[in-house]
Amino acid sequence: MNLIVMDLEWNQSSTGLEPEVAKMPFEIIEIGAIKLNESYEMVGEFSELIKPIVYPKLYHITSKLIHLQMKELQRGGKFTEIASRFIDWCGEDYMICTWGPADITELQRNLSFFGLPLLEDGPVAYVDAQKLFGLAFDEDKKARRNLEHAVDTLGIEKDIPFHRAFSDAYYTAKVLYRIANEHPEVMKFISYDVTYPPKTKEDEITADFGTYTKYISRVFPTKEEALTDKAIMTVTCSICGKNTKKRIKWFSSNGKQYMAAGYCDKHGLIKNRIKIQKYDDDSVCVVKIIKPIENDGLIKLQEKSAKAEELRKKRKEAEKRAHAQNGGTQ
Repeated sequence: MNLIVMDLEWNQSSTGLEPEVAKMPFEIIEIGAIKLNESYEMVGEFSELIKPIVYPKLYHITSKLIHLQMKELQRGGKFTEIASRFIDWCGEDYMICTWGPADITELQRNLSFFGLPLLEDGPVAYVDAQKLFGLAFDEDKKARRNLEHAVDTLGIEKDIPFHRAFSDAYYTAKVLYRIANEHPEVMKFISYDVTYPPKTKEDEITADFGTYTKYISRVFPTKEEALTDKAIMTVTCSICGKNTKKRIKWFSSNGKQYMAAGYCDKHGLIKNRIKIQKYDDDSVCVVKIIKPIENDGLIKLQEKSAKAEELRKKRKEAEKRAHAQNGGTQ
């Protein structure tokens, strides 16, 4: 299988008033990619400009960042033609690699907007080189560093300018080569884009990465319905998959992320975390991370739970006061 190291540049509305903004906030204007073989060696290149038609005026920040002028983009091809050529160039057996999660999301949105086939009609598995760089080379494993920081950290020669699609794909490929050869153990941690979630229970994804398990649920009509689903709300063990004895009940401080903890008789303390992915029609998908924790991790979780409960009580008291001030009417 080949890896397609891809980078995109995109334009956006200058006013935010166009009706297309909600469906496609960013219009792709450049695709750059490097094809890597199974040894992470460069075996192909792709670089094309795209003439914008949804947002035909180049956003001033975009122009400054990527050093592109509208007259150059006017010579670009149509998105439908360039994207189709790019997918054909990728081949039949490939996985996309990007620096961070945004490019996959915007490619899926643009493909949908222009009526082209999606990469996948559901979650897309991809390699997030930004995440892997943190795991491989950063003391703060969860850090999200920019690409130039990674290039400087690894002492990679900067022989072409940054902030164009092809050059950023080129540097990402260089960084990925170092990650794969010096820390191959992190390459198994693939990511999933859920711009389009699983449609049915049979389509749901469970991925075991050894140190943790990721579960991606089917789409639910509402968050409330998702939070009553047994598979989501049962605190399970990431190793044996069995139900645990609950130590900390589910709590949330923001309504988007929920956490809980349990104890497995065979494998000890287990943390479950769910993130709510909301869509335009108010439907949701749930991404659940299940992983073992030590006792200090349980203590930190208890502290977060206590703070969340305190915030909940304060909000409830504020609602009561507001209700009383309004004369007890809604």
